[in-house]
Amino acid sequence: MTEQEIQIIQTIVLGGILIGIKIFTQKSINKFLSKFDFDLKRKRITQRIINLFLTILAIIILAGIWNIKRGELIVFFTSVITVLGIAFFAQWSILSNITSSLILFFNHPLKIGQNVRVLDKEYDIEGQLIDISFFFMYVRDKDGNTITIPTSVVLLKTIVSKKNN
Repeated sequence: MTEQEIQIIQTIVLGGILIGIKIFTQKSINKFLSKFDFDLKRKRITQRIINLFLTILAIIILAGIWNIKRGELIVFFTSVITVLGIAFFAQWSILSNITSSLILFFNHPLKIGQNVRVLDKEYDIEGQLIDISFFFMYVRDKDGNTITIPTSVVLLKTIVSKKNN
């Protein structure tokens, strides 16, 4: 068997494993979010984020299978790790907002349609939660204005959830 045939077989096996992981994570996400009564839109966004991370992982593994030079692979890995480090620790990073959205989806009891108050040192934001996307949380105030807050900022603020009457 030639080296190229082995690489093709490894690529096919990787594809099968990734499909299995995707099915498992989708079922797990559905079960977890259904347990806490989250809506369908939140499930879809969470699945998109997980699929993004699985795609990045697949690209990295494929680079290893198809014999990219070790020096180039090390540069690639360190670049990816640097970007992920920025995503987790830098407030201004786009990846930080995506990561924050994922944390909000899984670990915060916010629900669409719920009245919330975001406590800030200078100006509190109060209103109905309209949506949480990859990058922003949208709140409609009592005057009908839509206020957009980056999700990375939301994690740094205290949020008071109010019961709807």
